[in-house]
Amino acid sequence: MSHYAAVRSIMNNQNQFKPYIPAEKVTPEITVTSIIMGMILAIIFGAANAYLGLRVGMTVSASIPAAVISMGVIRIIMRKNSILESNLVQTIGSAGESLAAGAIFTLPALFLWASEGKMDKPGIISMTLIALLGGLLGVFFMVPLRNALIVKEHGILPYPEGTACAEVLLAGEKGGANASTVFAGMGFAALFKFIIDGLKVVAGEISVSVKGFAGEIGTQIYPAVMSVGYICGARISSYMFAGGVLSWLVIIPLIVLFGQDIILYPGTVSVAEMYANGGASAIWSSYIRYIGAGALAAGGIISLIKSLPLIVKTFGGAMKSMAGAKVQSSERTAKELSLKFVFAAIAVLTLLVWLVPAIPVSFIGAVIVVVFGFFFATVSSRMVGLVGSSNNPVSGMAIATLLVTTLILKALGVTGAAGMASAISIGSIICIVSAIAGDTSQDLKTGYLLGATPKKQQIGEMVGVVSAALAISGTLYLLDTAWGFGSEQLGAPQATLMKLIIEGVMEGNLPWGLVFIGVFIAVFVEVIGIPVLPFAIGVYLPVQLNACIMVGGLVRLALDKLNRSKEEKEAIANDGVLFCSGMIAGEGLVGILLALLAVFGVDSLIDLSASIPATVSKIGGLVLFAIIILCVLKFSLWKKREK
Repeated sequence: MSHYAAVRSIMNNQNQFKPYIPAEKVTPEITVTSIIMGMILAIIFGAANAYLGLRVGMTVSASIPAAVISMGVIRIIMRKNSILESNLVQTIGSAGESLAAGAIFTLPALFLWASEGKMDKPGIISMTLIALLGGLLGVFFMVPLRNALIVKEHGILPYPEGTACAEVLLAGEKGGANASTVFAGMGFAALFKFIIDGLKVVAGEISVSVKGFAGEIGTQIYPAVMSVGYICGARISSYMFAGGVLSWLVIIPLIVLFGQDIILYPGTVSVAEMYANGGASAIWSSYIRYIGAGALAAGGIISLIKSLPLIVKTFGGAMKSMAGAKVQSSERTAKELSLKFVFAAIAVLTLLVWLVPAIPVSFIGAVIVVVFGFFFATVSSRMVGLVGSSNNPVSGMAIATLLVTTLILKALGVTGAAGMASAISIGSIICIVSAIAGDTSQDLKTGYLLGATPKKQQIGEMVGVVSAALAISGTLYLLDTAWGFGSEQLGAPQATLMKLIIEGVMEGNLPWGLVFIGVFIAVFVEVIGIPVLPFAIGVYLPVQLNACIMVGGLVRLALDKLNRSKEEKEAIANDGVLFCSGMIAGEGLVGILLALLAVFGVDSLIDLSASIPATVSKIGGLVLFAIIILCVLKFSLWKKREK
């Protein structure tokens, strides 16, 4: 039995558990190398996930890609054998992805209101402070919970992502070859993205429609979008695709068929004219997005309601464990930040939320942040231990927070632009708190299995939060300036949903008929046993994007069905996940680069689309899509492995 298998077999007996690096052994953790590499990865994966989340409404975990990159650099290039140093790199790096997820679900709503003339664009300092304070609160709220959730419930709470990351790092002790797979994914995706959206010599999207039928189907040709499908798997991808089929091949044709010369709110021209001028995309933009937003809101609330018994049990159990916690051990593997320092930091951060002029939050808002923030941080930290980060209902928590916050602000007379800005700021801080608390708990679980020093990991989380917070506001500004949130390139589905919720409470002028159609679609889907949130995201997003995700899911399904041994299939799937994680990062980075070129007006100088016939461009797109799939197979199915 391997050391790691032995670690996994140990149940809830602290005296029996021995981490990979014993407590009495001291090895490098916080070093110049780990801090610099971690900060770079926090910024890279934060920016890449921001771009991805604004496109498809989902983000992916950065812990394992960050871990394999750190192993590759530290073990292969620097020739150092320090697993805890690699662990600290992934601890810092993964914080960037989590902070980006919390920020992009909420903050783009401020840009959307600015584009409608309801308020000025948010300042970079304001957004940086919101992200920074939310991220730090998430880390500090998790510190008192570590002993209760990570140590006392070892063997009870599996923490799937944290345990998987520990397994990857332990496997890396044999060598860092997997890092080349991630870097290859980054390189290939960067090249493909530049060909598609930089040079524009091939089509990035191919659609097909039938004469006399208003529906439309097609696919995008993007490595990152396909990679989301591969990582999520065929099941989740199929739910998203089914939602897209419903909206683009059922609802849009029905609206066109029965709408004809009627002007339906919020449209300003007749349905027939809208379709004649803009096709199915125009109907989607005017009507389907509200239906999708209703389905998303209902899905978030349903997931929260379904989790309520677990949430109540979780919070009660965590509080009970904290109350019965023993005095901190003097062992290296038990040393963490002083609770006096933690509570003082929470008090200072709460005062800053209230008193800093750049953050539009009142005293009542700061109280809401502390109460909801600690509650959801506790829930998030334990739920990711039970069901994994992907099943953590962060969006449901954010929706509940926004509803309560907006109602309180409206009752206090804080309405209009000031009320909306305050509500979204509070919601953003709490969303970031929940995301970071979940990420911190997963990282601390990884460290617990490996024998890391908790205090150093907690410091690493803070370093990652600071790095990502300084980068995220600039990234959001850049992407909005280049393409605009709510556009075809950056749909920002979660932020649009949060915006609609606040407007619905504050102003009451939403097209409620469309919203309630989405709500009852979600209820119907839940009744027949289909997970609501992926289906609702599919209803909201363009079907071409969903189809591209579905292709990735089908590739994963085909590899999972191979007639190979269990170990071989796991190795193939894991290598595919690493390559696809690299592709997401590579495309995200080139997306940021292209946004820079667009802002400075340089993008037109490299645009070759005018010299490429449309038919050739579409055929080229399909050929490139086939090459992307072959690359995934090359670095998973056909990768040479040691026996």
